[in-house]
Amino acid sequence: MFVTLAAVEAPEVPASYPVARPSAARRVRRALPPFLYLTPGLGCLAVWTYRPLAEAARLSFYSWNLLPSRPKVPVGLDNYADVLQLPQLRSSLWLTVTIIVCLLPFSVVLPTIVALLTQQVRGRANAVYRALVFAPVLVAPVASAAIWEWLLDPRHGGVDRLLGSPVNWLHERGPAQLAVIVITGWHLLGFAVLVVAAGLAGINDDYAAAAQLDGATRRQIIRWITLPLLSPTLVLLALMTVLLSGQLTFPLIDTLTQGGPGDATTNVYYLLWEYGFKSFNAGLAAAAGLVFFLGFGMVAGCLVWLFEKLSFHDN
Repeated sequence: MFVTLAAVEAPEVPASYPVARPSAARRVRRALPPFLYLTPGLGCLAVWTYRPLAEAARLSFYSWNLLPSRPKVPVGLDNYADVLQLPQLRSSLWLTVTIIVCLLPFSVVLPTIVALLTQQVRGRANAVYRALVFAPVLVAPVASAAIWEWLLDPRHGGVDRLLGSPVNWLHERGPAQLAVIVITGWHLLGFAVLVVAAGLAGINDDYAAAAQLDGATRRQIIRWITLPLLSPTLVLLALMTVLLSGQLTFPLIDTLTQGGPGDATTNVYYLLWEYGFKSFNAGLAAAAGLVFFLGFGMVAGCLVWLFEKLSFHDN
């Protein structure tokens, strides 16, 4: 007897087999490796940043002169009220804003000009140029302050000899502020030039080539193509200047002028240091530090939002 193939009934195959879902423990094990790589960095961040910040927040509610033999006295919110009533607060804030505005040409405008002018440098000349530009960044702030103190000496300094007129740079209000700004800008310039050069290297040359085919001049290419595509880099440099200018000027102020003459070079960071380590008012210094931290955090948030609106990203 022969059985045709048509008469043989094929076994029923289910439409879809149930897929076994991984257990919660297995999903955790799969997601854990990236966080394990981040653990050392997060641990250092917690120990060296968040732990001191939490300790400063706790200390801001006490009055203490840093002596272990004297207990901390709770004062509530009095330290924060005293910070807002400090006689030097307004002048130090205004000086900080002035320094930020005056440093923006050194960190944004001049580096962009230098990087654009030297964009065609190639070979060994490019390496020498970058080394010379980046050299000031490698000099320690205290060491450079000692060199500049000698150069700005009103009797034997090279700066006054070059200008041909004696100026007491570090003991007069205006010249002292100018000296701090220029020396800090000298430190920033090399790093900013390399950042801008890296940003220019990341711009595709096809945009400029297409514009040249359409008859665009070099100035038009820079204005309408290069600078818009470079805007994220320039925004980063501007944001770093706003947030880090006070910290960058602190070693120079402490070494060259000690906040003087008078309070001419006392910015918010040096004012904070004075109340913490000269007046030995740790609670007031901690409260001032938190106020400045929150203030700069709000400024940074606003700037990031604004810069994201103004920046042009190449997709």
